[in-house]
Order: sequence, then C-alpha cells, then structure tokens
Amino acid sequence: MKRAAWYVIAGVVAGFAGVLGLHGRAGAPSIVAQPKTAGGGASPAASSPAASAGRARGSNAGHAQAPGPARQVTGVVEQYGYGELAVTVTVHGSQITGVSVPLLRTAEPYSQQLAAQVLPMLKSEVLAAHSAQINTVSGATYTSQAYAASIQSALDKLHLK
Repeated sequence: MKRAAWYVIAGVVAGFAGVLGLHGRAGAPSIVAQPKTAGGGASPAASSPAASAGRARGSNAGHAQAPGPARQVTGVVEQYGYGELAVTVTVHGSQITGVSVPLLRTAEPYSQQLAAQVLPMLKSEVLAAHSAQINTVSGATYTSQAYAASIQSALDKLHLK
C-alpha cells in the first residue's frame, strides 16, 4: 500500500510539472521577475506604454491615467479546498497597479508549494487584465478561483468592476 501511494504522488507531481512546463514556456521570464517586485508596487503601471506616452505629452496626460492617490484594499478571506487566502489590491484611478497576498494558509506542504508557483502567474493575469476576470491555472483551479474571488471583493469595496 505504501509503495502504491508513492507512485500516485510521483504521478501527480510529474503531471503537474508537465502542466507548468507547458504554461511556463511563453511567460517564464515574467514569472521569475514577479516575486522580486517589492510589495507588488506600481512598477507595472510606471513602465507601461500608456504611462510613457503620458509623460511624453506632458503632466496633464499623466494625471488622466491615475487621478488621486493610490488606494489599497484587502479582499475577503476566501476558503478553498486546500486552505484559505486573501488578496490585497492597489489601484490608481481604475487601474490595478499592485497585487499581494497577505494571508495564505494551506492544509499541507504540497498546497503551499503549489500556491508559491501559481500566485505569481495569477498576479500577472490580474495586472494585465486590470480586473478579477482572469484565467484559472490548470492544476490549481480552486486556488485560482479563490484568488479571483478575493480580488473581486476588494474591487467591490473600491466600487470598481
């Protein structure tokens, strides 16, 4: 029995590694770079073509992109099959400029490891979409759904879609 359990675990890990290999090919450089961003800061918005164009046209164009100060709100704690998480969103105007996960509790080490691999992908999706309408990550459907739900609750608190 114990040997069979190890085969099942090895098969699951190998399958998950294959899925990550397929998903990680095109976006691997950005995924590696994402965790190094301190606090999810505003660097994606600052380096975007729209922000650069705003600076080139003058200060009024830049203010149209991000009126007022940054606002930061944490979404509700979402329970999912393997733990719970909450996501904090930072916005300038209606643009999401930062995402972080201040709360992540998992049921076992494998779920922690999976979340560590998946959360940067989900963060990239949110920052690209500027919404909670993101693709789920294959093999981490429950985590993806909980992440998106917490993002949406934060956006609801900010009265954004």
